[in-house]
Amino acid sequence: MRIGIDVRYLSHGLVGGVHTYIKHFVAELCLIAADHQVFLYADTKRPFELTDLPPHVTLRLLPYRGPHSSVYLDYIGLRRAMARDRLDVVHYPANYGFRVPGACTVVTLHDAINIMPLRETLFSSGTRRTLRYLTMQTYLHIGSRLMLRDADLLLTVSKHAKQDILRHCRFDPHRIIPIPHAPTPDMRRIEDPAMLEAVRQRHGIAGRFVLADALKNPGVLVRAWRRLPQQLHESHRIVFFSRHPAPLPVVFEAVERGNALLLINPPRSDLVALYSMADVFVFPSWFEGFGIPVLEAMVCGAPVIVSDRGPLPEVAGGAALVMDAEDDATLARYLERLLTDPSEVARLRERGFAHAAQFSWRKTAQRILESYEQAAQMTHRTSAAVNASG
Repeated sequence: MRIGIDVRYLSHGLVGGVHTYIKHFVAELCLIAADHQVFLYADTKRPFELTDLPPHVTLRLLPYRGPHSSVYLDYIGLRRAMARDRLDVVHYPANYGFRVPGACTVVTLHDAINIMPLRETLFSSGTRRTLRYLTMQTYLHIGSRLMLRDADLLLTVSKHAKQDILRHCRFDPHRIIPIPHAPTPDMRRIEDPAMLEAVRQRHGIAGRFVLADALKNPGVLVRAWRRLPQQLHESHRIVFFSRHPAPLPVVFEAVERGNALLLINPPRSDLVALYSMADVFVFPSWFEGFGIPVLEAMVCGAPVIVSDRGPLPEVAGGAALVMDAEDDATLARYLERLLTDPSEVARLRERGFAHAAQFSWRKTAQRILESYEQAAQMTHRTSAAVNASG
């Protein structure tokens, strides 16, 4: 097959779950797809992240001249470049994309956010409704809804995400394939005291702590923290990390009270150390397509508490404590148990290690490659049926 993949996420200096997905599955797919010709389409906004591409992989760098370039490439430039390469399969791994003449179309729709009614997306809990946010979400909504007309196959990241997508569109469920993410290769438990102490010193972390993502429903953790006994307040605090400098105000309020510390976009290596040192990782998210931090924390040995929203119980696989996303009383009980009972910590840690070991980016890439073959076969059967009826 001649396979084309839109990998502009890898030339924009982006972070987040979609970037992690594209970077790691593409790297693995390039290694296992030696019997195919693979074309990667990026642009020149930033240096392309992957190096040492094998001979069967061709990188196409399309010109980037400003924000308007992304819109032009979405609707015109990228499809023209793909058409010139006479592709059999085109994969858009970032929620939307459009048909290329002669190729079947595979799109990864990570979750249902982009195809929900726009009023639900724009005014969901925990969002800062800036003009940039409103404009971007509207653009992505339009692109993703248009994509549903063109896609031959949808990939998504969990069984729950598949069901959620089907609630918001009419699409053949047999053509939606859940393929999970995996922890990144840099995630591992660090036990070297010198390495851990260096991270503590760098970020001013003293004593024991609970780790949480400041963008994922931080309010319920702050409320639960107030319920804990005084001795736990004295011996622990919350360490929030955030890839954006402006999480919800409740985070800054907790920092001002001395209950929490906020780290803005810590280096990836430091995050691995934080997972390894944390007494508990709390991920009470309102909405996820997958929830890769759950597996990352497990790989690093942190006991995990997740909300019951979306796919998180599915991703946790019985290796985490599960709570309602707004139930601060239950979260407080779970925190007190884990912060005072070493045997419970050891139990969850071992279950987490075993569960996370079932996931790998090589497995993910292999299933994605199989989906390309399935899409190509579907298109071939459809073409044969049209020819026969003609």
